[in-house]
Amino acid sequence: MRKLILGLAVTLDGYIEGPNGEYDWCFTDQDYGLNEFFARVDAIFIGRKSYEIAQQHAAKNGEIVPGLPEITEYVFSKTLKTVKESAVLINEDSIAEARRIKELPGKDIWLYGGAELSDALMKENLVDELWLSVHPILLGSGKSLFHKQNKSFKLTLQKSKTYKTGLVSLWYTINK
Repeated sequence: MRKLILGLAVTLDGYIEGPNGEYDWCFTDQDYGLNEFFARVDAIFIGRKSYEIAQQHAAKNGEIVPGLPEITEYVFSKTLKTVKESAVLINEDSIAEARRIKELPGKDIWLYGGAELSDALMKENLVDELWLSVHPILLGSGKSLFHKQNKSFKLTLQKSKTYKTGLVSLWYTINK
């Protein structure tokens, strides 16, 4: 079965975006392990808000994330009616669809965001790994990575890497 990997940039105080949705605090001066990660995945799960932000970013910069190979995008939304031609819209029974897609042959799946989708998939035990790029900044407010859960999750650190910029990359397996 394919693994679902929640891979996000996060501040040291646990935010994935600032109070106004900003993410300009994310380091972009080097690869930070993205190319190695891209070799592991061939699909991406993305929620509506993150999808819309990513499309705006791609319109300005030519791509969602630098170096992102061609992958299948699954957009989870109850409100969107259409997505770009190369993406797949999931608008009904998102948990069942996520389970079905994980069972399909292929490489691992990147859970790109957003917070609501990540929260729902965590609650259903569908997330297998966490790859957190912890940025050395305290925002003080914004959108938290994790929301209140009805249980705890035990994690096993698989690897970590510290960069000269102070960014720390942490890979955890979620013990199930």
